[in-house]
Amino acid sequence: MTSDHEGDAGYEGDETAEGASSRWGKSSFDDVYGRADPRAYFARLAPLHYQIPHHAQPVFRDVLADRIRAEPAGAPVTVVDLCCSYGINAALINHDVTLQDLYDRYTGPAAAGLPLGELIAEDKEFYAERRRADAVRIVGIDASPRAVAYAAAVGLLDAAFAANLETTPVGASLADALASASLVTVTGGLSYIGPRTFDAVCAPARGGAWVAAFAVRPVDYRPVVAALRRNGLVTRADARAYRQRRFTDADEQRRVLARVRAAGLDPTGLETTGYYYATLYQSRPAAAWRRDDGSEAE
Repeated sequence: MTSDHEGDAGYEGDETAEGASSRWGKSSFDDVYGRADPRAYFARLAPLHYQIPHHAQPVFRDVLADRIRAEPAGAPVTVVDLCCSYGINAALINHDVTLQDLYDRYTGPAAAGLPLGELIAEDKEFYAERRRADAVRIVGIDASPRAVAYAAAVGLLDAAFAANLETTPVGASLADALASASLVTVTGGLSYIGPRTFDAVCAPARGGAWVAAFAVRPVDYRPVVAALRRNGLVTRADARAYRQRRFTDADEQRRVLARVRAAGLDPTGLETTGYYYATLYQSRPAAAWRRDDGSEAE
């Protein structure tokens, strides 16, 4: 297990970025990402019903199964989770736990008064006992050094990198880790990362990494689609809208509704209900799409 620092903090997990609230209307959660453990993260997001990792859990497992079937039997599999924060997606992919289990664990009274070292020790045991037989290697990338360090310390990440790939080139150790990438995942960080990050992540894998990404609806994903096309991948969007989290207040909802409408989207029945909604984008080589359903992707 490794933990490396490559770059500066510019995006931190799914729900925050420096200056996020002023950038396009999304509230900032900076205060919960510099902590040494995830208790503040879950306490802050629980009242907002943050849930996109819950929706992503079966999606990522299904896409991963497709990716494994596309490889020779027994070939090693590596998932790269972008904006991984405290390793939430890694926990949900590789362990028999739900997102609600994690909320209960980190906001409950048993964890509230534990010193950091004891929480880490208990988490290592917690995840080890629930690790699935089909668990895969996971590389986590996030700009919060303390978040990725925690995820690595409790065994959720096999390799952890604190890096902002929007501003910093990929270092040698991260490039080595990315070379074997089979699947790249992200649940929400697309508010703060873009084509530069995807170029940096996909290039070392030389077209071998598929991508499954959830982006909130105001995000223009087309520049990322273009970057993925340069790396040999064809992208499809899911028609379903996935609920992400409740708006923090009426002002955030007002700002986001304006963004949604400016993007030519109809918020009726979605953002008008008081929640962010996200779109799932999947990117694979064209041959993989044909093999999967017999059709050509757009």
